[in-house]
Amino acid sequence: MYRLDKLFARLTLVGLAAFSAQLTYAQSTQGSVKFPGIGRNATPAEVIAWDIDVRPDFKGLPKGSGSVAQGQVIWESKCASCHGVFGESNEIFTPIAGGTTADDVKTGRVASLADRKQPQRTTLMKVPTVSTLWDYIYRAMPWNAPRSLTPDDTYALVAFILSLGEIVPDDFVLSDVNIAEVQKKMPNRNGMTRNHGFWSVHGKPDVNGSSCMNNCVKFVQIGSELPDFARNAHGNIAEQNRLYGPYRGSDSTKPPVAKLPGSSGEGLAHAADTHATTSKGPAALFKNENCSACHAPNAKLVGPSIADIAAKYKGQSGAQEKLMAKVKNGGSGVWGAIPMPPQAQLSDEDRATLVRWMLTGQ
Repeated sequence: MYRLDKLFARLTLVGLAAFSAQLTYAQSTQGSVKFPGIGRNATPAEVIAWDIDVRPDFKGLPKGSGSVAQGQVIWESKCASCHGVFGESNEIFTPIAGGTTADDVKTGRVASLADRKQPQRTTLMKVPTVSTLWDYIYRAMPWNAPRSLTPDDTYALVAFILSLGEIVPDDFVLSDVNIAEVQKKMPNRNGMTRNHGFWSVHGKPDVNGSSCMNNCVKFVQIGSELPDFARNAHGNIAEQNRLYGPYRGSDSTKPPVAKLPGSSGEGLAHAADTHATTSKGPAALFKNENCSACHAPNAKLVGPSIADIAAKYKGQSGAQEKLMAKVKNGGSGVWGAIPMPPQAQLSDEDRATLVRWMLTGQ
């Protein structure tokens, strides 16, 4: 199925082009338009910076090449920390390779997609076009330094990923010249279809049921609750979500409410209830800088818990300075393979405050 984000990207570019044309017209005709002198022609460099998407027909693909061996070196230095040395990934990210066979390369349809025993769907099982791999890696990877890869780097990484799926041999060199031939070997290349309602406003809808469209229930109350073992496992949810608005969500430090909240929001934590106690001080800084997205108070999240960090460095000489440097520069390997991005936006004072609070609670 053609990626909707690509379609929307195309529509957006069309809109930008039309807007640019209007600005150019306004600039060229000067006093004859309603808003003279507004805007300017985009420079060639600005156009190149925006126009980086690669279509399934490979329009937009820059010239270049990269070998599997080169891709392996780049992968191990920039990608393996999140996606595994062999594309098997880790507890956070789903696998890149796996689930495809030599028969899938021949047929263009991944048989394991229909197998209920398949544990999970990998990237190579799902993606129908090699251009999608190239485009996404070039635009968005690595996640902590997007757009840092050159076209040759990207060719090499895609070649390495394809080799993990045994789509190309280990000595393969991928380039803009032979990438169309590689497309003919993509395991799920025939899994893409245009026969669905999203492709055309006149197309057949994906859902064609009739019974669900009659005698509908006027109102259905939907709700959920956390099991006891999971409540507050990663800190109070009310302090981590819904930063704006009247309600912050369930207060997971308290037992579940006897009934679902009504119109007055009983049982939910209000913004004033949780924000007032953490609006100032190191705890507020910790949350405002989004540290809580990876570090929970007493349980491992993406990174180690605050309690684990304090225990590891308790009594160590120079721990404050060591962790301040880690916060500033980022790193990986101490607590696992997932890297912590650098937090260079913090001042030395804020870094000292955060590290001291995590180590001592003060």
